Amino acid sequence: MKFINYLQSITGVSIFPLIGLLLFVTFFIGVAFYVYGADKKSWQQKSKLPLEN
Repeated sequence: MKFINYLQSITGVSIFPLIGLLLFVTFFIGVAFYVYGADKKSWQQKSKLPLEN
């Protein structure tokens, strides 16, 4: 039996891709707001961290 047949037998399985997409979009928008909302001084300090001893 193929894997798709197992998925078709589960009721409500079509909601899982939608939930995954919504979680991804919500996370992406949250990260975008975090990046654009942070002040530039903190990003400049963070960008130099790997190079400082």
